[in-house]
Formats: sequence, structure tokens, C-alpha cells
Amino acid sequence: MAETSTDHRAHTPFLSRPGVRRLLPFALITAVALIFIFENRASVKIRLLVPEVTMPLWGALLIAWGLGVIACVFTVRRRGNGHTRRGR
Repeated sequence: MAETSTDHRAHTPFLSRPGVRRLLPFALITAVALIFIFENRASVKIRLLVPEVTMPLWGALLIAWGLGVIACVFTVRRRGNGHTRRGR
């Protein structure tokens, strides 16, 4: 009897799955970044081109982290089904 893709997935260890292996580094870096962000609670003055605002450092770091995540989402694109990878 031929093995189907669902049978293969059921026997693949959780940490060996490609989706998990791709998300694990992101989750670890995110956890470390959030710990760093929320440990910095002092208020700082930030100049935004013309206005100068005073806000907690964790807020500024969280905004910068969020903008970085958004930039990654827009720049890292998944390949569609019509494209094949080289070497396969």
C-alpha cells in the first residue's frame, strides 16, 4: 500500500517539520527581544523630525520592533505553487 502525504506527516517528528523549523528561530528571537524591550522602562526624549516627545523607552523599542517585523513580512515572500526550487 502506498504511503500518502498525511501518513508521512503523522510520522515526522514535530521539531523536524519545515514549518516548525522556520518558525522556531523567529519565536526565540521574539522572546529575547520582548524581554529586552520590557526591561527598559526609563522615560526618554525622542525627536521625530520636528516634534520632540517624551515616552518610555520600552514603547519606542516596541514600535521599532513592530516596524521591523512589518518590514520583514513585506520583504520576505513565500514562493507560490508555480515556482520550483533549484536542486530538487
